Amino acid sequence: MNFATIKKYDVANGVGVRVSLFVSGCTHRCKGCFNAEAWDFSYGSPYTEQTEEEVLSAIDKSFIAGLSLLGGEPFEPCNQRALLPLLRKFRACFPQKTAWCYSGYTFDRDLRPGGRAYCEATDEMLSLLDVLVDGEFIEECKDLKLRFRGSSNQRIIDVPRSLAEGNVVLWKNGEY
Repeated sequence: MNFATIKKYDVANGVGVRVSLFVSGCTHRCKGCFNAEAWDFSYGSPYTEQTEEEVLSAIDKSFIAGLSLLGGEPFEPCNQRALLPLLRKFRACFPQKTAWCYSGYTFDRDLRPGGRAYCEATDEMLSLLDVLVDGEFIEECKDLKLRFRGSSNQRIIDVPRSLAEGNVVLWKNGEY
């Protein structure tokens, strides 16, 4: 996997100050995407153990609320396999911090067994997330007033509650 950038002090992609990892590779190709250069799976730099250490080290500050994964597309199957070890280490080292992920794939269709992005890593990856912002960016639904999402079709999902209840439970603003 390659990554486009690491933002060590991000306040736009989840609650609080976060470390955001923007991965490379996306097959959605949403019209009006703010990060179209990251569609290319070879864009940016190779994701290595050193990259993982840099991300975890950046999170290890009291004022950092958590980790956000964006893209490109974190839930492309090849990216899931690369991100899973990072999420495991994140959870082990920072159980009190939150993990957010942004995906054009939908929780209840694409990330379920038989879904177009489902693979052997999906269930565990979802189990390590607190919040998933799902759904492709739709330029015609773009709304700059929305918090933590770009278009009104996208949902902010409370992943632990959704997994426990077996259906989509929307995140309530301010829970984290």
